[in-house]
Amino acid sequence: MKSLFALDPDLHFLNHGSFGACPWPVLDAQRAWQLEMEKNPVAFLGRHSGRHLWAARQVLAGHLGADPAHLVFLANATHGVNTVARSLDLGPGDEVLASDHEYGACDYTWRHECQRTGARYVRAEIPLPFRSRAFADQIWAAVTPRTRVLFLSHVTSATALVFPLQELCRRARAAGILTVVDGAHVPGHLPLALDALGADFYAGNCHKWLCAPKGSAFLHARPEHHPLLQGLAVSWGYGPEEDAGNAACTGTSILERRQQWQGTRDLSPFLAVPAAIRFQAEHGWDAVRAACHGLAGATRDRIAALTGLEPACQDADFGQMAAIPVPAMDPVSLQTALFERHRIEIPVTTHGGRTFVRMSVQGYNTPADADALVAALRTIYAL
Repeated sequence: MKSLFALDPDLHFLNHGSFGACPWPVLDAQRAWQLEMEKNPVAFLGRHSGRHLWAARQVLAGHLGADPAHLVFLANATHGVNTVARSLDLGPGDEVLASDHEYGACDYTWRHECQRTGARYVRAEIPLPFRSRAFADQIWAAVTPRTRVLFLSHVTSATALVFPLQELCRRARAAGILTVVDGAHVPGHLPLALDALGADFYAGNCHKWLCAPKGSAFLHARPEHHPLLQGLAVSWGYGPEEDAGNAACTGTSILERRQQWQGTRDLSPFLAVPAAIRFQAEHGWDAVRAACHGLAGATRDRIAALTGLEPACQDADFGQMAAIPVPAMDPVSLQTALFERHRIEIPVTTHGGRTFVRMSVQGYNTPADADALVAALRTIYAL
């Protein structure tokens, strides 16, 4: 499958989880949309964009088990988390509860908002090795009468863990606590049914595991929360519909108007999302995901046999991305050695004093990529 992607053929690319990689048919679809826009930018952006975006959202929502009226396109999941965080009416004494495995950019988002509003950002410790059955109780033990928001990753960044969230969403709703989920790594990576999950807000990327173009993501919100959400840019969506002078939206939905009317921007990453969904369907992606999970797990076990280090989790707790423990080393030095000496693109992460190589396995990877990683680590650590 590697020939279907624009990746450097001389590179062992084991870092799909950072920014994704886009297949040629999806890139072609994006370029076709860009060309269509340039034929008449006024007609495309000013008169037809709302219809095009609605059609793309319908396809995406169907893939995610959601109502298209309850989600909007954004540039990335962090943008979505910021949209929610900056819209909430937090104040002194309020608490935002997260785990100690959250993505750094989103950690900074909540710290900034809590500092600005006087609220408190609390991180519950989730120890490794991860025990999924204990997870909900570990998080819930940190809930207090002051907890207003529960913020969690669906798949963590540094440690690549799949957090089981449905039970926590249920408990939080019963307690009147808002749930905000960072699902940056989920679409295309794990089966996702947004309405069934029940989170109040869910931000996900399409440009990672769904293989859509860079800059395509979404924010999903339960309908009762739509009036709460503010756009990060105040634009035409804040005025009367007749003042906008364009057709950037299909109706009068306040979510659509405030989030979608954000001024001039390239809409092609959003409009190419259906092509990415179609690409994966045409290539039997359920089987691809299963094969990728198997290769990631087998590689984890091979490296554990070399290092003697205990894995961070069980097989059911990760998908196509696995954080594999390695002996302690400066992360930058290890990542540089893997890339410059062995042509392996892979991130090196840390958590709780432990060092990991975070291996992403996508449909274009082969056992030869895994062999290269194992051989490189054996050489670097003299194992």
